[in-house]
Amino acid sequence: MNEPRQMIVAQDDDGQRLDRWCKKHTPDLSYILVQKLARKGQIRVDGKRVKTDFRLEQGQEVRLPPLRNYGGNYDGGKDEKKLSDKDVDYIRSLIIYQDEYVIALNKPSGLATQGGSKTHYHVDMLSEALIDKAGVKPRLVHRLDKETSGVLLLARSAKISQKLGAMFKGRNIRKIYWALCHPVPEIYEGTIRAPIAKSGGANKEKMTVDEEEGKFSITDYSVLDHAGDRIAFMAFYPRTGRTHQIRVHAQISGFPILGDEKYPYIEDSDVKKPLPDLSDLDIGDRLHLHARRIILPHPGRAGILDITAPLPPELMKSWKALSFDPADKTDPFAG
Repeated sequence: MNEPRQMIVAQDDDGQRLDRWCKKHTPDLSYILVQKLARKGQIRVDGKRVKTDFRLEQGQEVRLPPLRNYGGNYDGGKDEKKLSDKDVDYIRSLIIYQDEYVIALNKPSGLATQGGSKTHYHVDMLSEALIDKAGVKPRLVHRLDKETSGVLLLARSAKISQKLGAMFKGRNIRKIYWALCHPVPEIYEGTIRAPIAKSGGANKEKMTVDEEEGKFSITDYSVLDHAGDRIAFMAFYPRTGRTHQIRVHAQISGFPILGDEKYPYIEDSDVKKPLPDLSDLDIGDRLHLHARRIILPHPGRAGILDITAPLPPELMKSWKALSFDPADKTDPFAG
């Protein structure tokens, strides 16, 4: 495809300048070319001309011209290819809910939400298979980490995308994540408040707590069950939507998520404590974090949209090995 592309500003990019957003999502394009395209009106936000210092808001739609005309790729990815029948069947197999307004996927661990400089296979590319009869491609309205599985929403129109973007930016959505953490927290429920920022330098893909430069971040948590004092079955409710928020907050609180290779240590007064040996347990080899449920006012009609994503097989294995209930209906954050 050599056509204009529309991309929705994600929650973590809220407040970012347009030129810096372009550097992140279209790294093949030079700073000078981005300036030129914006000046000529070929890069637009919600259909309007903007300058490159324009501050983007979550849910806005950025229109990019056919970048192949300028030697570039969207998201640095070479993903503008015809999908195979296998690709089409795969993305359709992930659908757990759909109506005329939204689509919900149960995203597996290992599948990226959007492309990047080294990521060419992702949900945004595969969603070409979900184009409706009017030729409209579903739009991403939020993201999940590549390693995280669970509920991922797509909007079927720009109008619904903007509504959902506003909801994610506000407090109208309750997102419940399940995780296995170790060791078991001393306090079984609480709230974690810690500002988060990018680490920078060689650890630019990691986030860290930064009291001066970090963005305000708050996460509620609750222990639903536990296996002795080694592993806790936990629910998390991130009230803000920062990159790796739950993972960082769990780590700094002394109960990192099982299988998290980016945040594998217990932080205690700047001393990294190694985690206990769990090799005797028959558990899945992945990050044990799953976007279990999402609850929000329906963006297209009256009523509530309440979607639950079943545990994937590799997490089901861990839950059963530890005798945790994979069908637990507890909502510790209701009300």
